[in-house]
Amino acid sequence: MAKVTLTVNGRSVSGECEDRTLLVHFIREKLGLTGTHVGCDTSQCGACVIHMDGKSVKSCSILAVQASGSKITTIEGLAANGELHPVQAAFKEHHGLQCGFCTPGMVMTSVDMINRHGGKLDEKTVRSELEGNICRCTGYHNIVKAVLSANAAMNAAQQAAE
Repeated sequence: MAKVTLTVNGRSVSGECEDRTLLVHFIREKLGLTGTHVGCDTSQCGACVIHMDGKSVKSCSILAVQASGSKITTIEGLAANGELHPVQAAFKEHHGLQCGFCTPGMVMTSVDMINRHGGKLDEKTVRSELEGNICRCTGYHNIVKAVLSANAAMNAAQQAAE
């Protein structure tokens, strides 16, 4: 058994697991954070996307022991002070979710995408970068609208703060 220590959603946590435990299973089973979904366990679907040390990663492709010492943000850690993160709010406003299974991974991927591209996102880029996230319900149209709307809102807020 290996001891894993992480900072998850701003809180220091630790637990023991087998060396072969995937990070997604550690997050869900040991930490009880079930917003990160298990879809394929082969890094094809994107349902398990989290942020590790500030970058989006598919948590089914990383062992929990490999992540030890890292700062992890899950979908549960995005909202602040009772307010949805701008990407979460945009997904809600633009109906970027239906069954909701892919939504946490889509949101986490989108936050990272917006952070990396800033105000320079267009529909083609959003569609290209979402290729690693599978949604069987929406056809992506409303998801793309939500990402572009959140990008505009976050960019405007950043410019206002400057």
